[in-house]
Amino acid sequence: MKVSLNWLKEYVFVDLDVDDISAKLTMAGLEVDAVEARYDYLNHIVVARVDEVKKHPNADKLSVCKVDVGGDKFIQIVCGAPNVQEGMYVPCALPGAVLPGGLKIKKGKLRGEVSAGMLCSASELKLDTDASGIMELEGDSPAGTPLEEALKLSDTVFEIDLTPNRPDCLSMIGVAREVAAFMEPKQKVTLPGSTLPEDRIGNKLIHDYAKVQIIDPDLCPRYSAGLLFDVKIGPSPFWLQEKLESIGLAPINNVVDITNFVMMETGQPLHAFDFNELAEGNIIVRRAGSEIKFTTLDGKDHTLESDMLMICDGERPVAIAGVMGGENSEISDSTTRVLVESAYFNPVSIRRTAKITGIASDASHRFERGVDPDGTVRALNRAVSLMAQICGATIAKDIIDEHPGKPATLEIDLNTDALNVRLGTSLDADAIGEILKSVEFEVKKISDTRLKVGVPFFRVDVTRPEDLSEEVARLWGYNNIKTSYPLIPAKGRPLDLKVSLREKIRQAMAGFSFSEVINYNFINENSCDRLNLPDNDKRRRVETILNPISDQMSVLRSSLIPGLLETMKKNISQQTDTLRLFEIGKIFFATKKGSLPEEDEMITGLLTGTRSDQSWYSKKSEVDFFDLKGVMESLLEALMIENPVFEKIEDKSCPFYKNGYAAVVKSGDTILGTLGKIDGKVLKNYGLKQDAFIFDINLEAIQGLIPEITQTKLLPRFPSISRDLTIIVDRSVIVGEILKQVELISKKESLIEKVFLFDAFEGSPLLEGKKSLSFRVVYRSANKTLREKNIKKLHLNISRAIVDKFNADLPE
Repeated sequence: MKVSLNWLKEYVFVDLDVDDISAKLTMAGLEVDAVEARYDYLNHIVVARVDEVKKHPNADKLSVCKVDVGGDKFIQIVCGAPNVQEGMYVPCALPGAVLPGGLKIKKGKLRGEVSAGMLCSASELKLDTDASGIMELEGDSPAGTPLEEALKLSDTVFEIDLTPNRPDCLSMIGVAREVAAFMEPKQKVTLPGSTLPEDRIGNKLIHDYAKVQIIDPDLCPRYSAGLLFDVKIGPSPFWLQEKLESIGLAPINNVVDITNFVMMETGQPLHAFDFNELAEGNIIVRRAGSEIKFTTLDGKDHTLESDMLMICDGERPVAIAGVMGGENSEISDSTTRVLVESAYFNPVSIRRTAKITGIASDASHRFERGVDPDGTVRALNRAVSLMAQICGATIAKDIIDEHPGKPATLEIDLNTDALNVRLGTSLDADAIGEILKSVEFEVKKISDTRLKVGVPFFRVDVTRPEDLSEEVARLWGYNNIKTSYPLIPAKGRPLDLKVSLREKIRQAMAGFSFSEVINYNFINENSCDRLNLPDNDKRRRVETILNPISDQMSVLRSSLIPGLLETMKKNISQQTDTLRLFEIGKIFFATKKGSLPEEDEMITGLLTGTRSDQSWYSKKSEVDFFDLKGVMESLLEALMIENPVFEKIEDKSCPFYKNGYAAVVKSGDTILGTLGKIDGKVLKNYGLKQDAFIFDINLEAIQGLIPEITQTKLLPRFPSISRDLTIIVDRSVIVGEILKQVELISKKESLIEKVFLFDAFEGSPLLEGKKSLSFRVVYRSANKTLREKNIKKLHLNISRAIVDKFNADLPE
């Protein structure tokens, strides 16, 4: 909302400087975003005296002028104005000046003669509408005086960022009301006259020509209309054009300019119809009833829905109520009869219509926030009166004011003690009453602690005592409210276990060179098909979105895997084919209709590409299942989850993994998740040709296994000793089972510290179906340094136990 200070002063006395006005408006809740001097464009334009005028040697209609621009400086200017003469004082734009419209003045030549500036007309400087010749200046300002100073031109334009709850300030009078409240002493707003000029009222009665019918009063509680005859369409007078231009509105013609002027003055949008184009002289306010095509004033076609409010004549729609008029009834140069509309429309209806049609007009901006329902007639009379004066029109007797549901004045019972407690102030009832009266609330004192407050109709945002408290706070001054602190000390609370767990996982995964991704909770409805999930799989219980943002995001995700595969595809398309990604997020499973879905939080990781960048010191090597298993083991170790077990998946519970390349991860009897190589068919479904390995872990399962207390122990005092064990077993023997067997022995023998597989081999010279496994057993004593004789028998027992248990052979 732009506000001209000169225009504002027509309604309220203001003697504050610009900075004070800006600060006080901002503290009152009307934040001033920008302040600009309106006549800044007059820089480099000075008063000049025409000293000599000669005929241009190469052009009949041009003159070559010698101009005194002050400081004993004379310049030559080529001028085409017919009224230029010696001795005139005129505005002169010097090189560097920028005129309205963007014309930049430069020194140059016109028809071979040097021209070092421009002598300006009033129209070119936006100081009047006269473009017939150079503007002749009166007064005693010497040559060289800045034009702004000579003409005493001064105006400031404030750009105010209004919150949606203050539609009353979308007008000059509304802002003037706020300014009057913080002036000392308090000022009263001077409202423009709203009575019709008697000498312009004709003998024709409006009811004989026009009729208004409101069919849908829930969307239009009030509709007022006035009628004018013998209207002469033409340009607006300069004062009207100047006011509109001061706040950024372009003049169109006198009738339209008056409706815009009154809207900006009072906040009440108006619309002018060419009455000759209204069939039967009827105005019918109703819903569209069915989908229709409608062409608005800007020449654009719109498809209107059935419940949108329309203004219709006896045959057709002529305007979208509260949004924009129609091309079929706009004011034109041939218009002689004008019907002026001033109405109150339902804000919700206008907001919805404006949003669907994509039309953002000054009228809809005000109607959708709420205008004064009691101000329609006042604004109508103001506009009709101005049209009679400016357009030479005759006013029809009486007005039409259809008002099916008149609202009652809202009265609020205000407890001043409660207000003081709420604000932290100690104002008495009289002081509070005076503050509210300053912005035109009606206040009646009931007792020393109770006020009955009548809310003016233009304050549609005030409906309860809390709103009145806000009014008192902003008008009394937020800076006057003392800072206080709660008597109860604020105590922090420990982070939720899940929050700290997520952070631990993020830190660990970052240490493994994984990058976190965040995908949408919404996925394509065919994601379950692309993962080859069977019909009875729980992950097919997807929750459908009623109003999806796109066809590709129509259901809530039941797995994080689709999102990671899509991310992999996008990265590979950008030639990034080595990826280490993970995501922490929720998955959802639909329950019965109308109920919220079940939610599980998961951490899912994806590994694809090479182990390291190719270089002269390393060969290209693709990642495999065991790289992912190593990441999984390291993550669980970082979370201090002991003894995880990886068991091969034999069934079809995870059909998106390649058969034989998948495992379930357990800790005791708790299933933590799964990991494996993505099946080739699934990769093809996602348009991928590169192997991908994924782990999928349930965060809640992990959370229950993390120890609450961490125990530490001293570093060992004595060195360890290690021995290797190599066996040949059937290919079907699982390494984990062998490690379990050693673990059983270690529980009885305290010397065994750890055991791990360090080599595996298949192929010649081994028999087909056999494999060689090499384990390293680390021994350590807490009491002494071990020697070979201390572990020889134990190591032999371990070898025999494994050989017997798994029908193994020792290498020759």
